[in-house]
Amino acid sequence: MAVAAISCSSARLSDVPSDDYRAFQAAQRHEAAPFDAQRALQQFETGVSAGPYTIGPGDEVNVTVWGHEDLSGKHTIGPDGRISLPVVGSQQLAYLTPDQAGAQLSRALATDYLDPVATVEVQSYASNSVLVLGRVSKPGTIHFSGPLHLLDALAEAGTLPVGGVGADKAALNRCAIFRGRHEIVWINLKALLKGRDLSLNIRMRRGDIIYIPDADDQLIYVMGEVNKPGAYRLTPDMSFMDAVAQAGGLTVNGARNRVVLARPSIGVQKTIDINEYLRARGEHNYMLEEGDVIYVPQSRMAKVGYFLSQFTPVTQTMLFAVGMFK
Repeated sequence: MAVAAISCSSARLSDVPSDDYRAFQAAQRHEAAPFDAQRALQQFETGVSAGPYTIGPGDEVNVTVWGHEDLSGKHTIGPDGRISLPVVGSQQLAYLTPDQAGAQLSRALATDYLDPVATVEVQSYASNSVLVLGRVSKPGTIHFSGPLHLLDALAEAGTLPVGGVGADKAALNRCAIFRGRHEIVWINLKALLKGRDLSLNIRMRRGDIIYIPDADDQLIYVMGEVNKPGAYRLTPDMSFMDAVAQAGGLTVNGARNRVVLARPSIGVQKTIDINEYLRARGEHNYMLEEGDVIYVPQSRMAKVGYFLSQFTPVTQTMLFAVGMFK
């Protein structure tokens, strides 16, 4: 059994019968339920390593083999996580610490050299990066070699919003952090930036995406096995398939017959077979409203269950998908 967190959870979503699509027709606003923010943050931070740096694709490393200048030199870790050395050939170094990488190269060289001693030093931390998008002065990639927290990333990106009209629109109220395809958490930026709640200054993980929307944006979420998971602006008359298209469609691993459209605001979900949906030519054209979540599970998941309290930018909650694999 695998557990993937999309963003604290206390109630199970009820399933909408297959022939009842009315719950996804009328757009309306709903009051959010209370939640345990501290537990949500702790859950989200689970798995963020506080240990030594691990080498990743794109990093530049300096390999030194003592007494063998011909084997020493700089290398860039390839997309497959490997470098190539004379005699021993291709060696996997990605996701090892520099000490572990040195020990591995020493073992590999030992088949051809007497008592070789290899060391690996990271020169450029290209793989250790997060992406900051939205209303910041300098959106883009931020590289880091040591621990990086949310405030560090925001300071690097410049926390002054650009453009917009009026103080309310320019305010930094909230940000979302996307972690892979299956996790998202909302942070109350006002509380963090004013020092009212420093527990919100969570530690970043390699590959995180930080997104700061406009203050008045209404958002929906497309997560799971899509090509561009994330938050998308809700536009007038936006439909289920409009959102899927904006997210780049399903990946080859996406379960086309079990795509879930969830409306956390009223605690309901609908499982959609995209092939049948397309054959019906939009007969049931599910219209989206603020806070809706479209989740595409992996095709190898035999069973998927969804648990949540409320999922809105205001209530920063956590949605879980529990999968039993075939």
